[in-house]
Amino acid sequence: QVQLVESGGGLVQPGGSLRLSCAASGIIFKIYAMGWYRQAPGKQRELVAAITSGGSTNYVDSVKGRFTISRDNAKNTVYLQMNSLKPEDTAVYYCHANMAVAAGRYDYWGQGTQVTVSS
Repeated sequence: QVQLVESGGGLVQPGGSLRLSCAASGIIFKIYAMGWYRQAPGKQRELVAAITSGGSTNYVDSVKGRFTISRDNAKNTVYLQMNSLKPEDTAVYYCHANMAVAAGRYDYWGQGTQVTVSS
């Protein structure tokens, strides 16, 4: 069974840092783009950062210069290093991956991890 498992969320004070991890497991032929989305209460889910299999990245403007996305292809894992966190970064963060598996190519989502930025 193919799945994405996230870790690393929690409560942090403004200005602090957190690192999210997301590991893909199961029989996977290839992982294409990977990324992180977030959804705050009462708001739509938005793309935070994405990275291609070749390492190209893009970020939503509000996190540029503060967040860094990276991936370890050998471990089928994507990371999100979040620095200088602000209260407005509070949300549930979801990992996403577009992957080729036995049945075809599909989008997969993690279960979500809560990030709360508060003093």
